[in-house]
Parts: sequence; structure tokens; C-alpha cells
Amino acid sequence: MVVGVLACAALAGWLYLAFAHGGFWKTGPGLPDAPAPDEWPGVVAVVPARDEAAVLPETLPMLLAQRYPGAFRVILVDDGSGDGTAETAASLADGDPALSIVPAGERPPGWAGKVWAMSEGVRAAGEPDFLLFTDADIAYAPGTVEGLVRAAVAGQRDLLSQMATLSTRTGWERVVVPAFVYFFAQLYPFRRVGRDGARTAAAAGGCMLVRRAALVEAGGLARIHDALIDDVALGRLVKRAGGRCRLDLSRDVVSRRPYPRLADLWAMIARSAYHQLRYSPALLAGTVAGLLLLYAVPPAATAAGLIAGPAGGAPALAAGALAWALMAVTYAPMLRFYGLSLVRAPALPLVALLYAAMTLDSARRHRAGRGGSWKGRTLSGRHKSGAGDASRAPLE
Repeated sequence: MVVGVLACAALAGWLYLAFAHGGFWKTGPGLPDAPAPDEWPGVVAVVPARDEAAVLPETLPMLLAQRYPGAFRVILVDDGSGDGTAETAASLADGDPALSIVPAGERPPGWAGKVWAMSEGVRAAGEPDFLLFTDADIAYAPGTVEGLVRAAVAGQRDLLSQMATLSTRTGWERVVVPAFVYFFAQLYPFRRVGRDGARTAAAAGGCMLVRRAALVEAGGLARIHDALIDDVALGRLVKRAGGRCRLDLSRDVVSRRPYPRLADLWAMIARSAYHQLRYSPALLAGTVAGLLLLYAVPPAATAAGLIAGPAGGAPALAAGALAWALMAVTYAPMLRFYGLSLVRAPALPLVALLYAAMTLDSARRHRAGRGGSWKGRTLSGRHKSGAGDASRAPLE
């Protein structure tokens, strides 16, 4: 009876998620085709970079080669790199005047490393119409910046973000990455992000095109200075100030950063999961319980129903199997987006348990004084800014 009740609760949750949660599981349609603006606005791309010499050859030349019709510059902020990041960038640019390399100043107390580097880039950018915050590992297909600006101007968007296609070359990446994006979309349904008046706000840090005037009106990056999850914090900052936002998946924006081992993926997620939960043991317990109910109960109830047989296990079997089927069906589009077999869909409960373990480990790390960090620097403590309830960021 207990298993049957839990299975029915899980089924109710999946019926809501599948049919009333903003279509979070849909991967399209992407950016709309938009006409060229009457006058092309100026754009400055800001690239915070700390020890990125290895990945820049795969990404920086593609950003500099965008051929944007208006004024376009790239500012790479060298944030205390020790691997020759600035020298590598200068060599790749080969004298291209579109690139400026700016050393980050000393980080003030309380600032997250990445947000400080972003703010240094904003300071050096002057007064362009748009700022494109992007990561050093992000590669842009030809014409992407032009397409972003077309869509932002035509749609009157103050923040337009594209979630990069992430690497799935290794076995563990194929296990973890599609689920990472799926869970992110479940927390922040993209369609709700783009709906005026909806409370849902988010962005993907690899590609965020922001109107400079809207950022200034919202209070600037100083308002989210301690944000470990800068993208969702920035999305909330802009939207809560009345800005219009949009978030999509993208095949034209691609992350070149590999995560070959489970340990690499684990560290990336664990660095910020507990920050997402506002360092609250109660929220941690509720999150883990919710993951178990939604993802572990359906297959467990299905198995229990099969073992009990028709006489006593029919309710648990029916509810558990249907909830499990809805879970797999909603996961299938993300697997398809990443070109992976749909046979993986029923195994999502195992991946969810892995994420629950990463979340618990995130809390353990925080308790041990090894909480959220960016590029080897830890920002400890409980922060109360607009970033305090932000979700885990996309892979850096």
C-alpha cells in the first residue's frame, strides 16, 4: 500500500511535469529568423579567462571571425592566469584590432572571481549597445553574433541567451551531460523564461547578449557581485528590473571544454549545487527527497508490482510504469538533440541518483570549507545577494 501511494504521488508529479510545466522537455524551436535592423547596434564581447591557453585556439579565432555588420569588438579579461593565456590570445589575434586584452585588477572582498572578471570587461567596453558575455571555451559558428542581434532587436529582448551544445565525446559525458541540460530546463523551463510577467528567469553563461542600458538600469553586475551562478543570477537581475529575456538551446554555440572523467563532471556540479539550495539543510533534504520520489520510486514501484503480482501489486505497477514511461518520453528529445540512442531514456533514474549524490557531496564540501569556486578560487560563506537562490550553471 505504501509503495502504491508513493507511486501515485510520483505519477501525479510526472503528469504535471509532462503537461503543465512549460513544455520544459522540448528542445526547439531555437532562435527565430529575424530581419536586419535599420541600424546595426554596437556589440562588445566580454570573455573572462583564467588559465585558458589550452582551449583558446579552438574558440577565439571563431569569435574574432564573426563578420558582424556593425561595430564589434572582443575584450578578453585575463584574470590572473598562470599559463600564458594573454600571450596565447595575442598570438591568435595576430594584431587584429578587434581584440583587446585587459588584465583584471585585484578582486575586491566578497566578489566571485568570474563576476569580477566580467565587470572588468564591462568597465573596459565603454558604452556599446549590447554586451555579449561569453566563456573562453565557447566556439561560435559563422554568423552567430549577427543572428543573436537580429533576434534581440526584432524581439525587443534585453537579454538573449543561448545554451551551448556541450561535449558528449566520452562515455561519462554521454551519461551526465544530456541529463544536466534536461534538469536545468526542468528547473527553468525555457518558454517561461521568455514569457513576459512569468517569474521564471535564467540564462546560460556561455552566451548572454545583454542590452547595456538594461544592465545599467538593473543596477549592474555589482548587484550580483557574489554570484557563483552568474548566468541565472544575471537573468533574474534583468527580468526583475522589467527586462524581456529569452533562452534557447543552440547548435551554433558549442562548448569545446572536455570533461573526460566522472571526477571532472562531479566537481563541476558539486561546486555549486549547495549554493543553489541557499546552504539550507532543509532545502537539501527536500531536494534529495524530491529526486527520490520522482526518479527512484517509479522503477521501484514497477518492480514491486511485478513481484507482488496482479492480486496486490496492480496499482503500484500501473502508476509506477506510467510515471517511468512519462519520464523516459520527456527525456527522449534531449537524447535526440545530442544524437544519442533513445535506449538510454529508461536509465534516467540512475543518472538522477548520481545527481543526488553530487548534491549531497556539494553540501559536504561546503561544510568542510571547500565550497563554490571559479578557476581554483573559493568563495566561502553564505551570501544573500540576488544570486543566493540561483541554480547550478551550465558547464564552464
